[in-house]
Amino acid sequence: MKRLIMSVGLTAFLSIGISLQVQAAVPKRVNVTGEIIDTWCYITEIMYAEGTAHHQCAVWCAVGGIPVSVLGEDGSVYVVLKLEGEGNNVADPATLKIQSHKVTVKGDLYERDGVKYLFVTQVADDQGVVNLTHEDYGIQPFGE
Repeated sequence: MKRLIMSVGLTAFLSIGISLQVQAAVPKRVNVTGEIIDTWCYITEIMYAEGTAHHQCAVWCAVGGIPVSVLGEDGSVYVVLKLEGEGNNVADPATLKIQSHKVTVKGDLYERDGVKYLFVTQVADDQGVVNLTHEDYGIQPFGE
């Protein structure tokens, strides 16, 4: 009898665990507006990592394999795992062309352990570089 109860309990526990994992993997369709940023420099604060002051470094980091993100107008950082029409590499030329741009993207949002991951299915609006920080910070990394 104990074995039966333990077996039923274990089966129920595993079923709940499996269903929770499946639920965690379900994306949410979102629109996010914000600046495409260099995740490494932004998170570590190694250098000023937004706008025109950081544009060239952001391109270099993306080419080097550093993930890009969208710094949303709400202050959230959305790590871009894939951009519309790209291959398997986020350092695709499409990504490099929009570094430091203010964009509105549509995509699938996955959240896990407090991290927001974004599969961008469409860049709905690209306003170009609107954050003209070079006037305050110089051009990085070759500033004065």
